[in-house]
Amino acid sequence: MTSCQFALLFLAALALSTALRIWLDVRHLRHVVAHRERVPAEFADRIDLADHHKAADYTVVKLRLGLLEIVIDTLVLLALTFGGGLGLVDQSLGAWLGDGYPHGLALFACAGLIGFVVGLPASLYRTFRIEARFGFNKLTWPLWFADLAKGTALAALIGGPLLLAVLWLMDVMGRQWWLYVWLVWLGTNLLALFLYPTVIAPLFNKFTPLQDAQLKQRIESLLERCGFASSGLFVMDGSKRSAHGNAYFTGFGRAKRIVFFDTLLEKLAPQEIEAVLAHELGHFRHRHVIKRIALSAALSLAFLWLLGQLIDQPWFYAGLGVGSGNTAMGLLLFSMVLPVFLLPLAPLTSALSRKHEYEADAYAAKQTAAADLVAALVKLYRDNAATLTPDPVHSLFHDSHPPASQRIARLNRLPAKNDALPNL
Repeated sequence: MTSCQFALLFLAALALSTALRIWLDVRHLRHVVAHRERVPAEFADRIDLADHHKAADYTVVKLRLGLLEIVIDTLVLLALTFGGGLGLVDQSLGAWLGDGYPHGLALFACAGLIGFVVGLPASLYRTFRIEARFGFNKLTWPLWFADLAKGTALAALIGGPLLLAVLWLMDVMGRQWWLYVWLVWLGTNLLALFLYPTVIAPLFNKFTPLQDAQLKQRIESLLERCGFASSGLFVMDGSKRSAHGNAYFTGFGRAKRIVFFDTLLEKLAPQEIEAVLAHELGHFRHRHVIKRIALSAALSLAFLWLLGQLIDQPWFYAGLGVGSGNTAMGLLLFSMVLPVFLLPLAPLTSALSRKHEYEADAYAAKQTAAADLVAALVKLYRDNAATLTPDPVHSLFHDSHPPASQRIARLNRLPAKNDALPNL
């Protein structure tokens, strides 16, 4: 392949990807607006028209900002590649730092800084204007700066050594470097999963043991029925940043924790909280987390192999507006352009995720009452201002969870807990 052919291929893929993203968001926006004035029949007795209006308006405002971000991201990518931005940064760093590993680390740092600065206005507007306008934002400026400082420090302490190890392996391990890099990447990610509950997450939030004795007893009974052992039940102070609520379990082995947002405990009844947790345990019982880790590992191995075939090709660099390549530049360019080619695969990953959600719902309906999970979901949709009328095509590409109507309809068709088959 020549550099001209690759440039044309990339431009065509970028144009199609950008057009598809815009088309999907515009479809979604129009669909939500068209259904704004009427609550879907299956929710009419549970969701007020005012709450439905709020969800529609919240979705539309976010979509409009998202459309602007799509255009900005595309222009920035073109400026960094064909506009010569990355080449200029690379030449400047080379003149200052030479061709060693500090050069590669600095190149990634500069690219990250550019991305941060470009995305900062939209991020701040989303948090301090949109989220605040709809009553969700609880984040203060001091906490925002503290989060930024902690996130930057973690990126430097974890990402820096990992990137240095990757660049070194790419230089010294010959043509099979991609296999060694994959092993290091996989090991680092697994280590992060082990450390996240007890080391990383507490840097940003406070976790306190669940104090409600009756709720704790109900949950422990559920855990015993499900054969799930955890290191504790914790409440996270999510309300200091957002009014959105959630629950999750995290970690592996003895480090497994069950975490409830304090906002979730405030909004749901005990039996509804139990049903939500049963759904999360369904993911554990069906080994969804392990399956997703395995899929991610397989895809990363394939992508690293592909990079191994491209990184020594002059047309790869020239076709993206970079005159000459090096290890760090090849890795950076690949990470920037790969998403452009992956958007057509989004329906496959979304379909897999929705399948997992249905399986977790079915498991929850066996361990608790399906009606309790339905009641909890309706409250969460309402309180989080999640639209009940997503565009079907947009949903196929972007939604990791099934549309509300489909999810609740399937739950309502499941047998009652007492009539369900024994959980073997």
